Amino acid sequence: MAKSKSKSQQKSKAKAPSAAGAAGGSDVLARIADAIERLAPQRAPVPDLAGADAFIWQPDGRRLAPVKHVNRVEMSLLKGIDRVRDVLVENTERFAKGLPANNALLWGARGMGKSSLVKAAHAGVNATLARQTKSAPLKLIEIHREDIQSLPDLMALIRGSQYRFIVFCDDLSFDTEDTTYKSLKALLEGGIEGRPDNAIFYATSNRRHLMSRDMMENERSTAINPGEAVEEKVSLSDRFGLWLGFHRCSQDEYLAMVESYVAHYKIPARGETLQHDALEWSTTRGSRSGRVAWQFVQDLAGRLGVKMKD
Repeated sequence: MAKSKSKSQQKSKAKAPSAAGAAGGSDVLARIADAIERLAPQRAPVPDLAGADAFIWQPDGRRLAPVKHVNRVEMSLLKGIDRVRDVLVENTERFAKGLPANNALLWGARGMGKSSLVKAAHAGVNATLARQTKSAPLKLIEIHREDIQSLPDLMALIRGSQYRFIVFCDDLSFDTEDTTYKSLKALLEGGIEGRPDNAIFYATSNRRHLMSRDMMENERSTAINPGEAVEEKVSLSDRFGLWLGFHRCSQDEYLAMVESYVAHYKIPARGETLQHDALEWSTTRGSRSGRVAWQFVQDLAGRLGVKMKD
């Protein structure tokens, strides 16, 4: 009996360390799993798209920050761009209705209302949808130039959403040694996934081909086959189905812009004095554009003590 008892005690003592080892091993595995989970990239929260019609893409947090009040100008106040206005609005309406539409590049003279037209078209099409249909409103997402390389993350976030999106980049251009344009090329057309059916890309730029002239000339001078090097650069703008050119306005168009702003904001200024002051303002700025007209009207309203409220 004594011998059997001692043998059973020995067996129990032998089993105890293995149980403790198993418990310790499970703790180690749990700690490893927790560490891996902390290192793994966090899933982007599903954005609340119903709360606003406009958002700003923030790639660091992979989130869409809602914009409650969009800084925009009414469509009726945009003068001298009637043709491009009609083309862009029609393209946007088709897209909002689920019909085929093109990516658009608005290029040309600075201060002529390129970005203002994009925001006004978005608001105008949404107003039309509200009157005519019960479809979900069109959403506007602004992505900054320096965040272009995060476009695939943004597209993955909105792909499959019930809403339709205008992804908008203002003042898009690329300089020497900047290769992010290649990811944009693949996204617009040519990549495996491409852009989602519920997204369209609008961009504004002072450059028609989005590349500086010295950048393209440098490619031509250093490449083994200069033609192919330049073609690669130019092919980016080819990904946009719509090229909408904005050109410097005439004196009459500039004065029409000024008078339109003055009438809209009920500023007590009319006649030859208004025109003389507006032309003098444009001379000191060295250009005539919608932006210069707006800056003059702001100065005029301030001098006359008029608050400009929509």
